[in-house]
Amino acid sequence: MDHVVANSTLGLTLPMQIDHPKISFASKETDFVEWTGDILAVGVTEQDMTKDKNSKFHNTVLEKLDAKLCGLLSEVSCEEDFTGKAGKSVVIRVSGLGPKRVSLIGLGKGPMGPSSFRGLGESVASAAKASRANNVAVALAFSEGLTFESKLATASAIAKGILLGTYEDSRFKSESKKPTLKTVEFFGLGSGPELEKKLKYIEDICSGVILAKELVNAPANVLTPAVLAEEAAKIAATYSDVFTSMILDIDQCKELKMGSYLGVAAASTNPPKFIHLCYKPPNGPVKTKLALVGKGLTFDSGGYNIKTGPGSMKLMKFDMGGSAAVLGAAKALGQIKPPQVEVHFIVAACENMISGTGMRPGDILTASNGKTIEVNNTDAEGRLTLADALVYACNQGVDKIVDLATLTGACIVALGPSIAGIFTPSVELSKEVVAASEIAGEKFWRLPMEESYWDSMKSGVADMVNTGGRHGGSITAALFLKQFVDEKVQWLHIDMVGPVWNDKKKAATGFAISTLVEWVVSNSAS
Repeated sequence: MDHVVANSTLGLTLPMQIDHPKISFASKETDFVEWTGDILAVGVTEQDMTKDKNSKFHNTVLEKLDAKLCGLLSEVSCEEDFTGKAGKSVVIRVSGLGPKRVSLIGLGKGPMGPSSFRGLGESVASAAKASRANNVAVALAFSEGLTFESKLATASAIAKGILLGTYEDSRFKSESKKPTLKTVEFFGLGSGPELEKKLKYIEDICSGVILAKELVNAPANVLTPAVLAEEAAKIAATYSDVFTSMILDIDQCKELKMGSYLGVAAASTNPPKFIHLCYKPPNGPVKTKLALVGKGLTFDSGGYNIKTGPGSMKLMKFDMGGSAAVLGAAKALGQIKPPQVEVHFIVAACENMISGTGMRPGDILTASNGKTIEVNNTDAEGRLTLADALVYACNQGVDKIVDLATLTGACIVALGPSIAGIFTPSVELSKEVVAASEIAGEKFWRLPMEESYWDSMKSGVADMVNTGGRHGGSITAALFLKQFVDEKVQWLHIDMVGPVWNDKKKAATGFAISTLVEWVVSNSAS
């Protein structure tokens, strides 16, 4: 029976109807205690929730709100034993006192960063969904002590949490509830053109995050390499003032001698597509050239080293999470249009399947830089596709490369499900990416590139094997990738197998897009 490629219009780049709530900023003179609407959400720390012997709040903001609510805030927080711990919240339904509901959302002891405030925004979105709220007000019990810069960063993080928390991917459901939240008003976090500009920037990033979520969530019978390439081309067409696109087919990849990449693709009836988008600023000189390279396995069966064990294969649609991050960042940057920086977005898209034409354990592949690889495990395929993608990126004359891949189970064993591992010989580039991740509120940890481990990657018949021993698997994978990067180019590898997927929500997270955007923007300003 012939394989049937799904003929679907996903509407990913020009997304399905997403009605984001309108976010506005109340003037300094407006008191949130007098606000009327569906939900008044107040972020509180554990310190804010302390009370005196008469159960009165020490915090003047909560004391004022409690007086407005006739002591109900103090009473319910005691009954619910709500102390402001991070991740905890309490909702009070009130009548005739202004808002219909008041929600206290815990932020913990502090210090608080972007991830804490993004979590606050997600909690606000969750509360709005649960109560089918149309309008929400957001305030902090401690906003009076924040600087303008802190207010700007805080409002941005909360807004991101609300925008992404409100969104729900329902494309593949027969029935779904549309979000009801229409407006969100921020109190005590400032107002003016700088905040409005920052909010637009956050909305642009969120559009890229949503694209990445939709790409990763899409099943492999819908999102084939060809469809992924179509979505990339749509980004270039939508932002044609700054983007060009080139999609290489199998014959063009053969001309470039991409034997490592094509070896992985050989078993599938869905042909590989090599994606190259190029961003150039609309005006002014280019001072820095960057490349973002993403692993693009739209499905990974493991090949002849087939994946075994419960649940080991069914989620392998997410093995293109690196490419989703790259394309999500491309979409965001097409709207932001940073100056003085050229960015190449590169994905070697394919499937790793099983057939008579597929690569076998023991086969030797030759990458486009001439290096030979003995395949001792067909399930270590992502690094084989990245090898030729990295060579291609270096040939574009870039100064710096960041690659992203759901590469090794070893990394999730080392760092757990919420932290990505980074590997690089460059201290400077590591600092750049970590600084960007701190602004984005995403978690990365630099792991060593222990050169002595390369001994386990040596082959008796080729230049190298594609997997080493069981121990230090994420390190040996990074050392493998290093063999395909020009020494003159600064390079950093991100192993993101853990944070790309949320097991609890059974959905993609959109991880790394925010960090990539912040990194590119920081390079445009340097």
